[in-house]
Amino acid sequence: MKYFLLYIKQTLRFVLKPLSFVPAVVMMIVIFNFSDQTADNSSALSYKVGVEVLTVTNDVLDKGWSLTRIRQMSEEYQHYIRKAAHFTEYLILAITVAFPLYVYGLRGIPLVIVAGMICAGYACLDEYHQSFIDGRSPSKKDVVIDSCGALVGIIITRIVSWTGMMTIFHPLMYKEGERH
Repeated sequence: MKYFLLYIKQTLRFVLKPLSFVPAVVMMIVIFNFSDQTADNSSALSYKVGVEVLTVTNDVLDKGWSLTRIRQMSEEYQHYIRKAAHFTEYLILAITVAFPLYVYGLRGIPLVIVAGMICAGYACLDEYHQSFIDGRSPSKKDVVIDSCGALVGIIITRIVSWTGMMTIFHPLMYKEGERH
């Protein structure tokens, strides 16, 4: 029975470890699809997101803003909404890239460098891709914002992974009968 369970454990690792990259690929597809929108469609989406966020903010903080004021604010803050979206999508991409690398044993500065290069490289390719879309153009500033989001995502992954290893998974690090 012991060997059967060991076999099951090894088989699951063999199958599941490569699947840990699937969220990163999905996130890359999501980012590509956002970048594939024309300037008008992208602006409309940013405006809609702004209205939704400001509506929730109004409800939660009881600001008393009218729908007209919320729409006006969404127009005013559209630049910041777009930049926050860049930061956030690359933060999520970095987490989905860094976690599988961590699972495969990449730790410390090498993890930051490899995951950072993957995310920054994808940001550059994404901006290049935008140069072919109507009304869109590549922006070095967006690559910097994307890279900052990726760095924060990598740092979050390192903190969560390290914390997990020191707390939740610490007992699993040692074989039965070993002292720690």
